[in-house]
Amino acid sequence: FLSSIRDRGFEINVHDLNHDGLLFSNREVFLQRAEQINRYAREYHAAGFRSAVLYRNPEWLESLDFSYDMSIPNIGHLEGQRGGCCSVMPFFVGNILELPLTTTQDYSLFHILKQHSIDLWVRQITLILEKHGLASFILHPDYLREPLAQKTYKALLTYLGELRSEGKIWMALPQEVNQWWRQRSQMRLVRRGNAWEIEGSGKERARIAYANLEGERVVYHLESPCVAAAG
Repeated sequence: FLSSIRDRGFEINVHDLNHDGLLFSNREVFLQRAEQINRYAREYHAAGFRSAVLYRNPEWLESLDFSYDMSIPNIGHLEGQRGGCCSVMPFFVGNILELPLTTTQDYSLFHILKQHSIDLWVRQITLILEKHGLASFILHPDYLREPLAQKTYKALLTYLGELRSEGKIWMALPQEVNQWWRQRSQMRLVRRGNAWEIEGSGKERARIAYANLEGERVVYHLESPCVAAAG
């Protein structure tokens, strides 16, 4: 069954242990459950983890045997645990790469904000693209059973497909983002005469961005792909 899911182009990851929201209630409970969670990670060959209800304690993540985590929102004002990382970029917590949730969850959109359009998601995606960040989503099968919710979800997929066709986004699996960000973290900028070059494995996929102050705004200008590849 799991192989059939992977064969269709999806990933298998671990979502907490039993979804009761108590994983981070205290250290002893966490460590006991972490043993079972890690066993499932090995059994399912899962590289990623997400806690129930986005409850989190980043200092404890080191006890989980995963390559990346997806439990920290950038802004969690509609989540069970408030706060967030205030970033739309992946970042490392020890050896684990954090892929933050950067958009409103489907439950919050449909049942708290009472909206069934993609207007909010479009605004969030636009802001994320301005920062060249990660746009990540949480959508639940049980919340998408209603026809109106399905219509909204299909509209989101259509919009993302248009952005991909226009070359504005890279639609990647979490593991692909994890692999790229780790590769990127090992690259270096080196000066060659009057120019800068990228060194390291995968440098052909990277481009240098030059920051300039235009008025009160910081504007980034990307080096052309041919120049970056020449290094």
